[in-house]
Amino acid sequence: MADAVTSQTLSESAGYITMLFTNRSDGTGEADVKKVDVSAMTPACSTVVVEKIIYNVYGTTLIMEWDATADVVFAALQGSGVIDASPFGGIHNNAAAANLTGDIFFTFTGAIASADDCYTVILHMRKVI
Repeated sequence: MADAVTSQTLSESAGYITMLFTNRSDGTGEADVKKVDVSAMTPACSTVVVEKIIYNVYGTTLIMEWDATADVVFAALQGSGVIDASPFGGIHNNAAAANLTGDIFFTFTGAIASADDCYTVILHMRKVI
């Protein structure tokens, strides 16, 4: 059995995209799983700016990373809350590493996730073409 996961685009325009992600773990968890693929957006873009994160994370910590040769962590989520970075221009992909893709990866931290650890995350992002 595998974790029960979903990735859904809630809305998309030329300049913005809002996506919903869920995971209910069977104990295997996730490690460096691509959740946001900028090349698959319409139109495709080079990266995104995360303006808002709405989250509920139970039983584990969810790490969000910019993909590169050495991934760059930009959020570590536990519990529930809202991170609204839009008044400050959003969370920019500041990875100065080689092979920067603009994609976003999710990882459970610590020991392998326990059964029934779960998360729901909504990302509101601005596209950078």
